[in-house]
Amino acid sequence: MFIVIVVMKILYQFYISLNMLEMNQVILQSLGAAETVTGSKHLLKTPELTILIDCGLFQGIKSLREQNWFPLNISANEIDLIILTHAHLDHCGYIPLLVKKGFKGKIYMTKPTAALVQLILLDSAKLQEEDAERANKHHYSKHHPAKPLYTIEDAEACFKYFYVQDCDIFIRLSDHIHFRFKLCGHILGACSVELTCFEKVIIFSGDIGRPQSAILNPPDYFTSADYIVMESTYGDRLHPDTDPYDELADLINETIRRRGNILIPSFAVGRAQELIYMLNLLKQQGKIPLNLPIIMDSPMAAAATKISLQYADEYTKVSQREFQEISDHIIINQDYNNTIGFIKDKKSKIVIAASGMLTGGRVLEYLKHYVGDNKNTILMIGFQAEGTRGRALLNNTHEVKIHGQYYAVNAKVTEIQYLSAHADQAELLDWIKKFEPAPKSIFLVHGEPCAQESFRVKVQTALHLPVKIMKQNQDVLLFTCDYEIVSPTPVKSNH
Repeated sequence: MFIVIVVMKILYQFYISLNMLEMNQVILQSLGAAETVTGSKHLLKTPELTILIDCGLFQGIKSLREQNWFPLNISANEIDLIILTHAHLDHCGYIPLLVKKGFKGKIYMTKPTAALVQLILLDSAKLQEEDAERANKHHYSKHHPAKPLYTIEDAEACFKYFYVQDCDIFIRLSDHIHFRFKLCGHILGACSVELTCFEKVIIFSGDIGRPQSAILNPPDYFTSADYIVMESTYGDRLHPDTDPYDELADLINETIRRRGNILIPSFAVGRAQELIYMLNLLKQQGKIPLNLPIIMDSPMAAAATKISLQYADEYTKVSQREFQEISDHIIINQDYNNTIGFIKDKKSKIVIAASGMLTGGRVLEYLKHYVGDNKNTILMIGFQAEGTRGRALLNNTHEVKIHGQYYAVNAKVTEIQYLSAHADQAELLDWIKKFEPAPKSIFLVHGEPCAQESFRVKVQTALHLPVKIMKQNQDVLLFTCDYEIVSPTPVKSNH
């Protein structure tokens, strides 16, 4: 009997030790953007808090989009807070669903990001409601009735949890966890995140911008980290070393000589503002006709431009006055009825419209009418995810399906890679080289498999650092805390 009691005590102590060990672990898990580009959601489970870095939608091929409807492998009310790197849909678009499912914590972001996220989520909800309505009207959905992923009301319900914060200011989240933002140059207000957790530093890169943006300041840098969770969108390529202004001017003038139109699918936030700046400069320099109409036919891009104007002096190279002058020289369309008029107008023009991957929005109305005419040019200027119409066009598809109908592709389809908002392989390597001493480990997220594998090999070969490609929903133990955790200290929302 005595031996049995001793054994039971030993087993009990062993159980307690294992349990305490698990409580003291800091674990990284990617709920999205693992071996793919979209759906960024990176979970950090710590003894004190469970933190979600970004909360984005999956986009692209059907198998990815369907994941937006699947439950996460963690309950929404188990997540204490969200830290948002920037305002693109694949980083913020899932927030309304998470709130609808029970999340009630703070969502930290910069001031420009907060303004842009409200705009993007409302537009996303509106498009989803319209797509569901159109699918029900024309019966091209297998779901009866088709429903939106979330509604405008759902989007509005999450705004009360937004908590804006300036860059380079440490925010205390709990007894042993704090963080700060640092601008990363991708779009207005975009940041990397430095999260200090039990004296270990974990960097979440967000999407890293390019050093030579026309309107944004170059990426700022952290220089110390134990672990880096890093994007790798363009981990397998280098952007061409060409003059984008000359390339853009040549393409426009060539299309005008054919008496065609230039359609530029553009992300409403970031690319659209940079593009109108460049086009205005080309006009001033006499490289494209001064009287060539430039139409921004995207209510969201127009609104994003106003937000850029509001924050220009603090967050961009371009002053508020310059932004205002540029806006005064383009046609900004809000009314869909005008879109039909622009399409019917046979005179050459430049049309900038969202969405940038041709997944929805007014750009599709132009595409229906322009893609079949060989006088026209479809110009791609940003990353095109697998399964999008943009990727299909760049892959020389002979037809595209829009709202249930097929349209032949006869227009010239081309790309200016230099205009991408993502750092290329060399620029990503330079970003890592800023860290001294080098980090213990790098975890790659937000990239397609070929790009990630290429970048993994490059980092290991050139920098001799351990690199792991994250897999969706897989726990990765970062470290075990030396502290004795008495009880977690969760963040309470002020709202």
